[in-house]
Amino acid sequence: MLKSRFSTPGNITNPAPITNPTPMPTITIGGVKIVAASMDTLANHMSHDCFRARTNKDFASRTIFDANGQGVSLRATDKEFRDNLDQGDIIHADGGFLVALSRFKKGPTIPERSATTDFIWAAAERAEQEGLSFFLLGGELGLAERARDALLQKFPNLIIAGCHHGFFDQTQEHEIVQRINSSKADIVWLGLGKPREQQFAIAHKHAFEAGWLVTCGGCFNFITGDYARAPLWMQKSGLEWLHRLASRPRALFMRYLITTPHSLFLALTK
Repeated sequence: MLKSRFSTPGNITNPAPITNPTPMPTITIGGVKIVAASMDTLANHMSHDCFRARTNKDFASRTIFDANGQGVSLRATDKEFRDNLDQGDIIHADGGFLVALSRFKKGPTIPERSATTDFIWAAAERAEQEGLSFFLLGGELGLAERARDALLQKFPNLIIAGCHHGFFDQTQEHEIVQRINSSKADIVWLGLGKPREQQFAIAHKHAFEAGWLVTCGGCFNFITGDYARAPLWMQKSGLEWLHRLASRPRALFMRYLITTPHSLFLALTK
């Protein structure tokens, strides 16, 4: 049975008050306007926006996109993706090289990498504490459910309002949105891959009732352990892409061969 959006675990008695979180300054790298925010700051904004969405029917769902090498490169070569990405309410630094480059550019410094594969755990911890709920959308049949089980294993009081695979076409999108709205989910994780997840979020932003729509690519595969994370030293050194390439060369070789040098060129020159 699906848990209600307004259900709270037994240890949640007082949800967090709706207070204004610290503003997030932005820095433009490679043409992408990225928030200079830590994962804790992102979680504060998530909580604030989701409680506002619960109490204000006119609140428009916030779209949360990630910036990495693929996204920076794709923005420069795909007009539709660029138009959708630029409409994102929050674009955070999923790629470690963006954090490093922000230290040498004029403007605010990005304090840390907010890889979606890390942020979803931070968001789950905050959501469990405050009674906020998730909906997991994307991946092959059964993947979202396995990701749900992995999240609940670590955060047993987290409310997972629903799951659905990513194998649906454009004619079914309205039905999917309605199903998610019926679940009363506060945060919707869109694991549909670039550029589809950005297009889907922007196309249906004003139809959703959730507080946050967060694009997360292949995040569910990392949650389940299907894809292995790089050693911590590689993550901190901005080399996780190299580990992913070594782990899945057939799937990622051409992507990284093209997007990695292109995105770095754009970040250094644009």
